[in-house]
Amino acid sequence: MSAKTSYPPLPEDKRAALRKAVRIEIWTLGFLASIVAVMYFIMGSSQAMKTAWIEDLLSLLPPSLFLLSAWAERKPPSERFPFGFHRVGSLGFFAAACALLVMGVFLLYESITTLVRAEHPTIGTVELFGETIWLGWLMMAGLAYSVIPPVVLGRMKKQPAQNLSDKILSTDADMNAADWQTGLAGIAGIVGIGLGFWWADAAAALIISFSVLKDGISNCKIALAELLDGAPRKLDADEIHPVAEALREELRLRYPGHDVRLRETGRFIRATVVPSLDHEICDELRAALGGSDEAWRVTEVSHVLTDSLAEARPKAPVI
Repeated sequence: MSAKTSYPPLPEDKRAALRKAVRIEIWTLGFLASIVAVMYFIMGSSQAMKTAWIEDLLSLLPPSLFLLSAWAERKPPSERFPFGFHRVGSLGFFAAACALLVMGVFLLYESITTLVRAEHPTIGTVELFGETIWLGWLMMAGLAYSVIPPVVLGRMKKQPAQNLSDKILSTDADMNAADWQTGLAGIAGIVGIGLGFWWADAAAALIISFSVLKDGISNCKIALAELLDGAPRKLDADEIHPVAEALREELRLRYPGHDVRLRETGRFIRATVVPSLDHEICDELRAALGGSDEAWRVTEVSHVLTDSLAEARPKAPVI
């Protein structure tokens, strides 16, 4: 394949949605960087604050991966990468999902061990403008700041994520939109310490860890299905996307007796129409195509049917 070969460009409305999403993610990185800095300087010895800070630090990963995939997928196919770079989005989504899963397990372990050891955290005071202030007030103010920008930005990402069928953006939006739970849990932990309930801090961190772990497990299942060439899934569930179901049925109508195989690369769907599933490439053809030593590696030979596809059923709607 020539390096000059490229895929059809995105429709104008999709390009506009992508530009909007890129701008939002740049804003997100800026706000998150400031939040991480603020939380670092005020978290003290609080387990809930530490947990919230780590979650905010982890939140930098999805927008970074989205910006990377949005840049890489525009690169044209080449001799070394004949299918282009659409799968960078799939790889980025998998990385973000794995990070969520690992972090959820880590936070769960930290919270449980703190409760088992019955560690009693303390919140000291700090001198500010000549006044002695309980650090808990600053912690709660920092938590409030860590919630508001992500929640607003998360809601702004929802529509572009749906328009672009982008799982990284959708995951990022869900994480941001749910940050108010983390903030409230953290504030409850700080208040609990102030009232003398030593376990409130670790319990709040435990609640946060369950939220992170749940998202990590769900997203890992979807990401693995995508990397294993599974049928296209929904943005937020491990279920086959309705568009994929409709596309499969339409192609089966156009090519009766054939099997339709669908897979997802990033935000795009690839469809392959082949003979029945029990049809295999004969050994002679394998040897002719792959050579005697490497013939076993040839499992499928597909032919693009762009022209004949349009003529197969002229009156049928094209999806």
